[in-house]
Order: sequence, then structure tokens, then C-alpha cells
Amino acid sequence: MDLRSTEPFWLLKNGLLTPYPSLKSDVSCEVLVVGGGITGALMAYTLTEAGMNVVVVDKRDVGTGSTAASTAMLQYEIDVPLHQLIEQVGERIAVGSYRGCVEAINVLEKLARITGTDSGFKRKQSLYFAHRTADKARLQAEYECRQQHGFRVEWLDRKALRQRFDLSSAGAILSTDGAEVDAFQLAHGLYRTAVKKGLRVFDRTEITQTHYTDSGVQLRTATKHRIEAQQVIYCTGYEAQTQLPEKVVDLISTFALASEPFEQLPEYFAETLLWNTQDPYIYLRTTNDNRILIGGYDESFRDPQRRDALIPRKEKTLLRAFQKLYPKSAFVPDRSWAGTFGETEDGLPYIGAHPKFPRSYFALGFGGNGITFSVTAARVLCDALQGGSPEELTWYRFGR
Repeated sequence: MDLRSTEPFWLLKNGLLTPYPSLKSDVSCEVLVVGGGITGALMAYTLTEAGMNVVVVDKRDVGTGSTAASTAMLQYEIDVPLHQLIEQVGERIAVGSYRGCVEAINVLEKLARITGTDSGFKRKQSLYFAHRTADKARLQAEYECRQQHGFRVEWLDRKALRQRFDLSSAGAILSTDGAEVDAFQLAHGLYRTAVKKGLRVFDRTEITQTHYTDSGVQLRTATKHRIEAQQVIYCTGYEAQTQLPEKVVDLISTFALASEPFEQLPEYFAETLLWNTQDPYIYLRTTNDNRILIGGYDESFRDPQRRDALIPRKEKTLLRAFQKLYPKSAFVPDRSWAGTFGETEDGLPYIGAHPKFPRSYFALGFGGNGITFSVTAARVLCDALQGGSPEELTWYRFGR
């Protein structure tokens, strides 16, 4: 599947970074990680740190699938608001999932520092504002629910929003816990760090055959080389839907637009992630070279050609949306692109085993929290491989 348009911003900004060889001989390992994006990087790093013998393969160059197209806003807020998620899955799972995403942002901050990469990790506030006056009541209900469960939030009325964010809206939730990152850079930093401790990475290596045995999994590549692994972890993101026998995710086309660098960003942009209650919502963040990035106006995914043909029109729509929100800011478009992501019915990931895939696990962090859910997946599956029974395996199981 073509997961993104040909020229996403992060790939153009960074280049290919660290090159890895394709697999040219047979290999064996304890754990094979299939998928070399940010999810695979987090998984491989965590398992390698735990002392496991790990191999990563990706059919593309590492990080050039969905990771290169991600806007990488790091929020603990899940696509389904907390007060609604509690009704869907119960308080323990809903609140635990939100808290898990808060902790994941803390972990990502540590990893950005440990890897020493220019990943642009920055702590930020998150402002969730009403798109229409009619949205204010449910936004207030969400604020009260989060406050009740101990999340660090503040309610801003219309006057406060105008004074503090130069924004016209009926109300908003201001959250303390948020961040942004260059996921492409971070993924490469994680790989480079883990390779020094024994991780082996092979890109441009496609798996074409898989055979399960009592003792492990035997896989063949397109070039007829064999991989023998005791366990396999699939970190294949939205492409996993083509592999699974049942539908677990709705595929969505999303669009983003980056400005030229500003000489100086207003403080409310530099320190805050912004998103609204519109369905689908629009969002704004900045980059570490003073650009403003706006995204949204998602549509159901049909095929890559149709998605990419929409980019010029979506660029104009996103620019108009920004100008409506901030008519005084001179946003000069520089780069627009499209990507494909997925949404689950409850906004939660799929992490764990599947009955059709023996000796295998999946780490599928869908929706706007793909990166934070991937941190959770790495922790949970590392624990499971070491004999633990983390309760999240029941929260995020297939068939729930």
C-alpha cells in the first residue's frame, strides 16, 4: 500500500539519514520486528535494551512509510473524548488509556534526550477549542470529566481565548501535557542507538512467505533468504489491515500544509498545540525551524491516486481555515502532502496476539495517538515476552 504522497515534509527536510542494507543472507533471532517506522523503532529499541536478540526488516527504506508523513503531535487525548470512552469501554480502560498516553509522552522525552538526535522534541500545551458555539456544552463535559480523574486541565472562556491565544471560540480545554517531535528523526535515532547494542536492521527487504512451527516462525524474503525467529512482532501500521482476516480499522486520507519559516512565531503558536471539535478536526503545530503546520479535512481512503489528486484543493482549504482562525498572521504555503492513517471504533490500538498468527504479536497504534500507543505497545509486549501478563493485553485485544 502507498501510505503517503511522494514528497512529505519530514523526508524532504531530513533526507534518508542512516542507510541500512537489504538482507543478503539467512539470519536467526529471538524476535523479528516487521516494519521499520517509528513503531518498529520504539519496539526494537525497547527489546534490545531488555537484552533480546532483535532483527528489524522493512520493505521500504526505514521510516519512509507513514512515519515520514506523520505530523507527530504528541497528545494524551485520544480521538474519542474521555467521557464518551468511559461509556464505551468502562472507566478503568478509558482512564488507564489516557494516563498511559501521558506517561508515553514522558518516555518519548527521555528517548529524544538519550538518542541525542535533532528530533525537535518540545513540551507543549494542548488547546482543544470549540469549532461552533453548539460544541461548548460537550467540551465542558469533557473538561469536567478530565478534571475529575486528575488530568491537568484549565477551562478557558471566550474572553480568555481572545486575550491569551487571539482566538475566537466559545470555549476550550487547555491541557498541560503535550509535545511535538520529528518522528522520522526520532526513529532513526532509536535505530542508531540500538544498533550499537546489537540490533540488526535491514530495509528494502520484503517478507513473502511465513511458516509457523512449534519452535518458532520461518520467513522467506522476496530474494529467497530465510529468517528464523522465535517470535514475530508486526509493526506494520495501517497496512496490517490487508493482512488480518477481519476489519479492525477504517482507513482515512489526511492532508497537511507547512508554511515557510516565520522570522518570529507568536508565543501562543510556539508553546501550544491547537485542535478543534470539528469533525474531522483541524490541528496546528510548529516545527523547530519556525514553520506552522496545519492539517486535517480528512476523507475516507479509496486509493493513493485519488488521495494525492486532492492535495492542491486541500492545500487551499487548509490555508483558508488558517486565515479564518488567524487573519493577522502571514502564512506563506511551502509544502503540502497527504498520508493514510486509520481510526478504530473506540479510538484505541490493537496490541497483542491474534489467533491466526501463532508465536506472533501485533503493535498497531491507530488514530491520532499512534506514536504514544506505540510506546505503550513496546512496554507491554516486552513485558509479555519476558513472561509477564500486562493488563493492557486485555484492553487492546483483537475481538474486543
